Amino acid sequence: MAVRALTAVRGAVGFLSRVPVGHSEAGWEAFRRTPAAVPVVGYLLGGAVAAAVLVPGALVGAPAPAVALGLVVAVYGLTGVTHVDGVADLGDAAAVHGSPADRRAVLKDTTVGTGGVLAVAVVVAGLALAGLALADLPLRVAAAVVVASEVGAKAALATLVCVGDAPHEGLGSALTTESAPRDALGVAAVAAPAAVLAWPAVAVGAAALAAAAVVAALVFRWATRRVGGVNGDVLGATNELARVAALHAGVVAWTLS
Repeated sequence: MAVRALTAVRGAVGFLSRVPVGHSEAGWEAFRRTPAAVPVVGYLLGGAVAAAVLVPGALVGAPAPAVALGLVVAVYGLTGVTHVDGVADLGDAAAVHGSPADRRAVLKDTTVGTGGVLAVAVVVAGLALAGLALADLPLRVAAAVVVASEVGAKAALATLVCVGDAPHEGLGSALTTESAPRDALGVAAVAAPAAVLAWPAVAVGAAALAAAAVVAALVFRWATRRVGGVNGDVLGATNELARVAALHAGVVAWTLS
């Protein structure tokens, strides 16, 4: 069991990031059968981003805009832009006035339209603005927000894998067919400890996780009604939207505490 769990985490790291851990059939199979491995990657990536950006920024007293730019570069440098492509595709699909079949056709279209450009711009701007806000937080709290947000984003993605059904064959179906709604409990159990990373300011991590969960619920509802299910683009967009929402929720929770 432990070996399979480690294999699943390694497969998840290889699939969800640009970290050079290698790819293998065993890793892929273990990953897609173990959705609880996905939020584990959130801890690893969130910790790496905090160590690469927030810690050096605090040590040298970097200005907030530099921290914001560093956050954007670190996030996409570590995770790649595959999920951002999902944001663009969903942005284009959301702009379509038609049937679910019409929107699915847009999702498959490689041309990026106005809706896609706007959606990506909002997500990247949201990430950068979160970086500006994080620069003003105590280092321990800012790092906790980053890690909890990445865990929340990955948990949101994994939850949709557990509860969703893909509208057609593809990446979405390769993941959703291997999981069931009950597997979402394992995802939640792995993600929950992220709520206490800023202890005793538990509200900070809890707000980040809650915001990511709300995004997952909203995207799931929209995708089910407007696209006909959860495909790869929906999963990728959920990850990106949940991260931004979680970051801002964590900052707001600290500000109000």
